[in-house]
Amino acid sequence: MWQTTAPASRALKAQGLDDLGARVEVRRHPGARRLTLRVSRTRRQVIVTLPLQCDLDEAGSFLHRNIAWVRERLDSLPSPVPFHDGVLVPLRGETHRIVFKVRNAARGIVRRMEGGDFPQLHVSGGSEHAPRRLRDWLCAEALQDLEKRVLCHARNLGLKPKRIAVRDQSSRWGSCSTTGVLSFSWRLILAPPLILDYVAAHEVAHLREMNHGSRFWTLVRRTMPDVEEAKRWLRTYGMDLHRYGAPESSLKR
Repeated sequence: MWQTTAPASRALKAQGLDDLGARVEVRRHPGARRLTLRVSRTRRQVIVTLPLQCDLDEAGSFLHRNIAWVRERLDSLPSPVPFHDGVLVPLRGETHRIVFKVRNAARGIVRRMEGGDFPQLHVSGGSEHAPRRLRDWLCAEALQDLEKRVLCHARNLGLKPKRIAVRDQSSRWGSCSTTGVLSFSWRLILAPPLILDYVAAHEVAHLREMNHGSRFWTLVRRTMPDVEEAKRWLRTYGMDLHRYGAPESSLKR
């Protein structure tokens, strides 16, 4: 797949890179002095950045010259796990099996059920809509958990956020705006509760300290003692959470 303008797509395809198995994005940047290349671990995406005056054919040649490096990086990434029937996914740190149910569920679009080798997440409706419905449900569950933990930490620290939002963030687990809006990745609901709790405390502390200095960490540890354990988990397992998600085709329906 190619996420480029039509001329860029033709330039890259001309280099025989159709079988790369990853989206390629070409970006022009006014501050770029040379062509650069990187592979996004969270989006499994190849990003080529080029100066404004650089020809698109040169971008394709640059990628072709470095194709061995790109393939090596892509091969090292964990395989994606789309939301399909029968797939195993974590929920609050516990493995669950996705089960698509064609008939409508009387008690909700998504239900957690015990039984079998793993607890199950029953998703009602047609299989073409089920991945998006599950993703929406997980977002709602994440928001529910985050609202509770943010409120707890805000009370502990005498702070008050303006609003809480859940998004599909790829570069960070949470963020705090200068206006007091806290944003979080919905994938935190996949992690053990301690991890979601830590990220909530982290962003609440930013309401007072918009930095990572000593006063900031004092605030975090005041309301969240298990900081180091949570940080170690995120360093070790955090990127793995980006494997899971609804296929893009289902999100466009």
